[in-house]
Amino acid sequence: MRILMIGGTRFIGPPVVRLLAELGHHVALFHRRPPEVELPPDVQHILGDRRDHLADYAETFRRFEPDVVVDMIPITERDAQMVVGTFKGMTYRVVAISSQDVYRAYGRVNGTEPGPADPTPLTEDSPLRERLYPYRGDTPRAPNDPTRLFDDYEKILVERVIMSDPGLPGTVLRLPMIYGPHDYQHRVHQYLRRMDDGRPAIVVSDQMARWRWTRDYVENTAAAIALAITDDRAAGQIYNIGEMPALTLAEWIERIGLIAGWDGEVVVAPDYQLPEDMRAQAGFDQDLVADSSRIRDELGYQQPVPLDEALRETIAWERANPPAHADPPQPDYNTEDTILARL
Repeated sequence: MRILMIGGTRFIGPPVVRLLAELGHHVALFHRRPPEVELPPDVQHILGDRRDHLADYAETFRRFEPDVVVDMIPITERDAQMVVGTFKGMTYRVVAISSQDVYRAYGRVNGTEPGPADPTPLTEDSPLRERLYPYRGDTPRAPNDPTRLFDDYEKILVERVIMSDPGLPGTVLRLPMIYGPHDYQHRVHQYLRRMDDGRPAIVVSDQMARWRWTRDYVENTAAAIALAITDDRAAGQIYNIGEMPALTLAEWIERIGLIAGWDGEVVVAPDYQLPEDMRAQAGFDQDLVADSSRIRDELGYQQPVPLDEALRETIAWERANPPAHADPPQPDYNTEDTILARL
């Protein structure tokens, strides 16, 4: 199979590319920056910028003759429209990487969707957000702001475009929080740093401690994406991706500690005993647990890397590659010690 990927050079894309290459597929990447990790030598690279210029490369794409086009980074409705407009009649199917932030439950957590908590786990048919543009503030970002694009971020609109053209079958994959080696957001670091600093306890508010959120290890995510790319049964389908079962935040920290060799404990404290920046924000009575049974049942997906092995690999990479600019630069251990002394 000949597979053209838009993006795919940063965190999630490289494991997908490597797996597809190992399976014997021909892969071309359309991207604007050098890959951050080594990729298989047989991968073809097409350099360019997809923002408002995708159609300019149509002839180059056509020469590659893609069977499937995979958009790893569709952010706006216009992104999706350009993909469909450019590749309709050139490829047999488009796969778009979406997010579980499309669900109304996500808006409940962020306080943008009024009403009681939605039931979980969230299936692909669960209600979507009614308020669009989740990262758009009251004031538009300045034209020269590098985050200006996020004013128009909306995966719901991306999905509508990808799934609405009868002449070009689409597949949508809704991803959760992804962790693992090369995670530029260093999602495990805030806990691992405290563990490696020998902290006796990590304090978590009671509401956040019991909050459940679906996560996934990057290599497992890559396996699910590769399966959806190469299995024609995925045409016309939307799939949740993620680990099952979803752990609470307290369970997640404890599991990291177990693999990291930490002998401390997670201490759960009521909000009123914590400073403002450690309290749960409004909406954490809404879990973000996604049901990924559909891709398992319909395509036979199985999680290739067990949780403990995934955390072991992630911890090893985090220790070898700490963030250059941690936020905060130094945890406030004095405040944490004061809280622990009161509990």
